[in-house]
Amino acid sequence: MSSRVQVSLRVAATPQRAFDVFTREIGRWWRPNGLFQFTPQGAGMLSFESSPECGEHGRLVETQPDGSVFEIGRVTAWEPGERLAFGWHQASFTDAQHTHVEVRFEAVGDETRVTVEHRGWDTVPQDHVARHHFPERVFLLRHGEWWQALLASLRSEVQAAAPL
Repeated sequence: MSSRVQVSLRVAATPQRAFDVFTREIGRWWRPNGLFQFTPQGAGMLSFESSPECGEHGRLVETQPDGSVFEIGRVTAWEPGERLAFGWHQASFTDAQHTHVEVRFEAVGDETRVTVEHRGWDTVPQDHVARHHFPERVFLLRHGEWWQALLASLRSEVQAAAPL
C-alpha cells in the first residue's frame, strides 16, 4: 500500500467553479510552506500549463522570480468539474522517487467537496531531505495539515474571486 495523505473540505461553489479556481487561480490561493519546497530557490509562482486543448498533456510548474521554470509534474487527468490528477516531483527527487496528487470535485447540496489525495510517499526514503527526518506518521500528518491549509485558502479564494 502506498504512503498517502487524504484531506477534504467543502467550498460554496459548483464543482466546475471549484475546479476552475483550483486550476486557473492556483497562483493566488497556493501558500508555500518552507518544509515542502519544490526547489532550493524557495517559493515561486505555481500555475497549470494546460487548457481544454491540451488537458492531460499539460503540467504543473513553478516559475521563479528569475524566470526559470521547474516542472513539478505532468497532468495525468483533466476532467473539468470532476477530477484533476498530476505528478508531484521535488528537485531533490530521483527519477524513481515520485508522488501523485489526485483532486476530486463532488457536488454536495449547494457546495462542492474538494478531496485531495497525495500518494506515493513510499517511493521517497525515510532519510530523504523532503521528509525532514520525521517519522512516517509525523511526516504524513504534517503534509496533511499543509494540504488542509491549502484547501482552506482555496475556499477563501473561491468566495473572494469573481465568477470565472
